[in-house]
Amino acid sequence: MKKIGFIGLGVMGYGMAANLLRSGFEVKVYNRTAGKAGELIACGANEAATPADAVREAEIVITMISNDAAIREVYYGENGIFDAVRPGTILIDSSTISPSLALELTETAESKGASFLDAPVTGSKPAAEGGTLTFMVGGPEKTLKEVETVLTAMGRKVIYMGANGSGATAKLAHNTIVGINMAALAEGMAIAASGGINGSAFLELVQSGGAASRTAELKGEKVLASDYDVQFSLALMLKDLRLSSVLSDGLKVPTPMLEAAKSLFQIGDSMGLGELDMSSVTQAYEQWIGRKIGDKQ
Repeated sequence: MKKIGFIGLGVMGYGMAANLLRSGFEVKVYNRTAGKAGELIACGANEAATPADAVREAEIVITMISNDAAIREVYYGENGIFDAVRPGTILIDSSTISPSLALELTETAESKGASFLDAPVTGSKPAAEGGTLTFMVGGPEKTLKEVETVLTAMGRKVIYMGANGSGATAKLAHNTIVGINMAALAEGMAIAASGGINGSAFLELVQSGGAASRTAELKGEKVLASDYDVQFSLALMLKDLRLSSVLSDGLKVPTPMLEAAKSLFQIGDSMGLGELDMSSVTQAYEQWIGRKIGDKQ
C-alpha cells in the first residue's frame, strides 16, 4: 500500500486524510497549526514535524491548503516540500490556487524529478467527510492513472481536465458559478421575505422550479435557520472569486456577474462574516431589508 504524505488538516483536509486511513493507506500528516491531528493519530496516522518530514519517505504527497501564499510557504519555505521531495514522487495539490502557481509548482517538481497534478475538489465539508468529493485534475493523464485509486478513496468522481493548470482553471470557473448562485439565492430570498412570503414555502418553490440548484439545496435551509456553521467559509469563497477575477482579466473574458458577486462577498467580509459559512452573506441583505430572511410570515 502506497505511503502518503498529507499536508493541511483544515475543514476539508481532515476528512480527506481520515478517508485515506480508512482505505488502508499509510498516511503521515502535517498541519501548520499544531494540535489538529489527534484523532487521525488514534486512527493510525503518523504526525510530521515539518512539511519536509511529511514527504521525505512518501510516494504520493497531497496538499490541501487555504491560499497561494500558504501553498508557497509549504512548498518553498524552510523545511518545505521541495527541500525533501524525492525523484519519482507524485505531488497532488487539492487546494484552490491560481493556475499560474500550479504551473510554477509543476516546473519546480519536474526539475526535481517529481510529478505534479493540480487536483482541486468540489464538495464542502460533508463531502470531504463522506468521501464524495469530485476531483478535477490537470496534469499528465498517465500520472493521474497512477494515483486514481488514492483519489477515489476520498471522492466519488475524478474528471480529467487537461494539461497542468487545467484543474486550477476549472475550479475557479466552477466556483464562480457557485458564488453567483449563492448571491442569487440570497437576493431572491430577500425579495421574497420583504414581500411577506414564508421562507420555507419560497425555498420549496425554488427547489421545484427553474431556480433549483445545488447551492439552494445545500444552503437554503441554513439561511432560514441562520445556521452559519462552516462548510465552506465566506472568506474562502471571496478568495476564489478574486482569483477568478484575475484569471478572467488575463483571458480577456468579460465577467459582470462575477464582479457583482465578488463585491457582495467583499461586503460580507467587511461585516466580519469571513470565518462563517459563505451562506452568511445573506446577513448583508437582512441588514438592508431590516429583517431576518427566516422569519415566519
